[in-house]
Amino acid sequence: MTSHLYIVRHGNTFDKGDIVTRVGGRTDMLLSSSGHAQAELLAQHFAGTTFASARSGPLKRTRDTAKAILAAQAEAPDLATELFLREIDYGPDENRPEDDVVARIGKTALEAWEHASIVPPGWRVDPAALVGNWQQLFSELADIPGNHLIVTSNGIARFALAAAVTHRPDAKLATGAYGVVELNPDPVVVSWNLRPPVAA
Repeated sequence: MTSHLYIVRHGNTFDKGDIVTRVGGRTDMLLSSSGHAQAELLAQHFAGTTFASARSGPLKRTRDTAKAILAAQAEAPDLATELFLREIDYGPDENRPEDDVVARIGKTALEAWEHASIVPPGWRVDPAALVGNWQQLFSELADIPGNHLIVTSNGIARFALAAAVTHRPDAKLATGAYGVVELNPDPVVVSWNLRPPVAA
C-alpha cells in the first residue's frame, strides 16, 4: 500500500491591516483570526482523510493548526512534536517588517530565497541538515501504509522538495496551503502549494 505525506503550512499569524513581520523560530505567535479560519478550512478539507500519524513543529501556530485538522477526524492519531519542524531563525531579520528585511538584504536575495531556497546572509539555516531530516522522515514513514500529516512553517517545508526525487521550481508554501508527497517506492512530490477551496 502506498504511503502519502501531507505537508501543511500553518494558518495566518497576521490579519488585514496588521504590520507583517518575518516571523521565525524565535517568535512563537498565535494564529490570527484569519489563521483560525484557514485552520478550520483545512480541517473541513481533510475531514474525510484518515491519518495514520500526525506531527507538527513545537510552535503554537503549527500545533494549533494541526489540532484543528485532527479535531475533525473520526479516529485521530496522537499529535507528536518534531523539533526540526520548528521554523528557521531569520537572524537579524527575525520579527522585522518586510520593508526592513528588503532594505537589509535586497530584493534579489529575497527572491532567491522565495524561489530557490538560497539562504540570505545572516539567516541561521542549515539546508543540508534540513534536507537530511526530511529524507530520514520520508524513509521512516514509507514503511507505514496510509496517510501522514505534517504541519510546519514555510522555511522548513520548502526543504522537503529538495529531499524528494522530483524538482519543483517554486519552493514557497502559502499559509493554509499544503503539498502531497508520495513516499514509496521513492518520495515524489505529487502536488504543492494547494489551498482548500472556499465554499461558495
